[in-house]
Amino acid sequence: MKPLKTLVALGLAGALLSTPALAQRDGVNVGQNSVFTGLVSADQMEATALQQYRQVLREAAQQNALAPAGNPQLQRLRAIATRIIPHAVDWNPRAKDWKWEVNLIGSKQVNAWCMPGGKIAFYTGILNQLKLSDDEVAAVMGHEIAHALREHARERAGKSAATNLGANVFSELLGLGTLGRTVVGGGVQLIGLSFSRENETDADLVGLELAARAGYDPRAAVTLWQKMNAAAQGAPPQWLSTHPSGSTRITSIERNLPKVMPLYERARSGG
Repeated sequence: MKPLKTLVALGLAGALLSTPALAQRDGVNVGQNSVFTGLVSADQMEATALQQYRQVLREAAQQNALAPAGNPQLQRLRAIATRIIPHAVDWNPRAKDWKWEVNLIGSKQVNAWCMPGGKIAFYTGILNQLKLSDDEVAAVMGHEIAHALREHARERAGKSAATNLGANVFSELLGLGTLGRTVVGGGVQLIGLSFSRENETDADLVGLELAARAGYDPRAAVTLWQKMNAAAQGAPPQWLSTHPSGSTRITSIERNLPKVMPLYERARSGG
């Protein structure tokens, strides 16, 4: 039996080979996807996301909280998504085959998310309580879509898989077999998933570019986070529990605005 470190290293090496790097391009600069994404099937993650998304929609419908197709706020969200989504494939080639969905849930939660496979949900609380402009909605949506495109949930699952790989070997060494694997195993809950600070910065920058390319003013990301910071002075919004805020975040966005403003201006001019 190979040593534990060797097994984990072999798994990560294979993942590295399967993780494509982004070519040099205009816009923001981010690194390649984590090697951990290669430890979990993208198809598996997207299937899990679809299952969980359907469950959320069923529960919302049962509570009469799922916005109908004619809802003006939902129509607004879908119109914004229609402009952003065509630029998603630049960041992940799988996105061209995703069955994108955008839904609105009636709730006071100040929250929004996008699951793997392009399954988007907004809550009325984030629209109403923060009184978001279209540009600010695009900033939120771009950020959430960026998490899906950059496969941050898959990275989290991959890290868990790497941990479980080590635990499985340890279980076999101790003679625990399947029982040991069951104890250390577990699925990934995609709703309300917390990401690393690096993931959040990554999503900020990619989301900034997505919004700019779609013709939405990327400077709205600054006013969005100013509103979120103000809202956090009372009871912190749900979105902030998984999206840490602060002046450093706004500084990072402002530092990258010169990279995306030309994209915004080009989009606005029809170029």
